Amino acid sequence: MPHLTDEQLYQQIVQQDKKALEELYDRYERILFSFIYRFTKDAGLTEEVMQDLFMKLWQNKAIYQSEKGKFSSWLLTIARNAAIDQIRKKKVTEVEFQDHDAEPDLEIPEEVVVLKEESLIIQKALAHLPKEQQHVVKLFYFDGEPQRNIAKICKIPLGTVKGRLRLALNQLRKTLSRKGERGDIYE
Repeated sequence: MPHLTDEQLYQQIVQQDKKALEELYDRYERILFSFIYRFTKDAGLTEEVMQDLFMKLWQNKAIYQSEKGKFSSWLLTIARNAAIDQIRKKKVTEVEFQDHDAEPDLEIPEEVVVLKEESLIIQKALAHLPKEQQHVVKLFYFDGEPQRNIAKICKIPLGTVKGRLRLALNQLRKTLSRKGERGDIYE
């Protein structure tokens, strides 16, 4: 498949093109897994959220509108909301075990190691952002606060919250892409 933009792949998915869905999945699998895992802290639940997310795309239950923003931002927002929904469902139906009730996990799967490395890279990239942007990103992406609540918490206009999130994401994208190109940005 020739290199297509995310939007072009999305349009092909709407037309039920399985190859386009596979391409989009391959393109976003690692970043989405890492992003969702930050919310769930559970690899199995993270995989469930990812499966639900791509099923929504396939079944046209999640509709992307280019005039509202970038595809990648929209996809991360959908992932964030799906993760929060799954966590809420899990809390309602799950019986909590105490730490001493669980069997110790003696093996560390390779996925967990990779996830920890990616998490460290993201944390270091976040540290390069101005404090105001760091705070808004933490509240929105890691604490799951809606933008309106963030505006109230920070006592700033909603437009400022949106602007800080947009600027932070652009800066993170640039920082992380430089990391990929040079490999030495955090060393």
